[in-house]
Amino acid sequence: MKEGVVEKVRAAGGEIFAISSEPQSLASRASREWHLDFDSLGDPHHEISGTCSERGWLDLFVNEHLEFLHQSRTEATDWEPNHPKGYFQPGVLALTADGRVLYRWRGVPTHKNMGGATERPTAEHVWGRIESALESGSQIVDAPLDDDPPLDSTGIPWPIFASLLIANGWFLKAMGFKSARHVLFAGLRILGFVGAWIAAFLWLPTLPVAVVLGAWVVYITPKLRWVGQQFQNAEGG
Repeated sequence: MKEGVVEKVRAAGGEIFAISSEPQSLASRASREWHLDFDSLGDPHHEISGTCSERGWLDLFVNEHLEFLHQSRTEATDWEPNHPKGYFQPGVLALTADGRVLYRWRGVPTHKNMGGATERPTAEHVWGRIESALESGSQIVDAPLDDDPPLDSTGIPWPIFASLLIANGWFLKAMGFKSARHVLFAGLRILGFVGAWIAAFLWLPTLPVAVVLGAWVVYITPKLRWVGQQFQNAEGG
């Protein structure tokens, strides 16, 4: 919208739809709160995405691990996620009226992009590919999957991201962020946490402090492994 791509698509005779793996009530709420000027459609049972896969247009990754999402969202916001078949990862599909694929891209969830939370192709790049496909005429075959587009954002190293999640849960569990401001707060907590341990080793008997730190490491390690499993990592199998 900000780059004017929506208007360009409509000027070319097309339309844009957002497809969500949540119920229509939450898809509509997202449209209102994000001030979208195109429709958002709920597809909680993956009927639309399933049809796209069956017809060979686009096959999206699906994450069925929802425990972290429910735990974090219900505690951090008033929005209750509802994904009866899991949530499908991001993708972009552009079609002609007769079903020719003008453009397609699918996000590959990894720990590098925080399980698919970041790294999308830029809108201008997508529109440029669509324009080229339209100009090429109807005799051209379906567009191949775009596997190396310019991205609008990048992730952060998984150890840092996982540490921020643990810090957001006050170092007792991993918890998602309510807003970008809470990411900053989590970073400050990490600095305070590390500083507190350094001070403890400097000013208190070393052995008891080491025992307490070791006990915390034993406690938090399975929680880190658990959150790693919750964030889909296609590169890790």
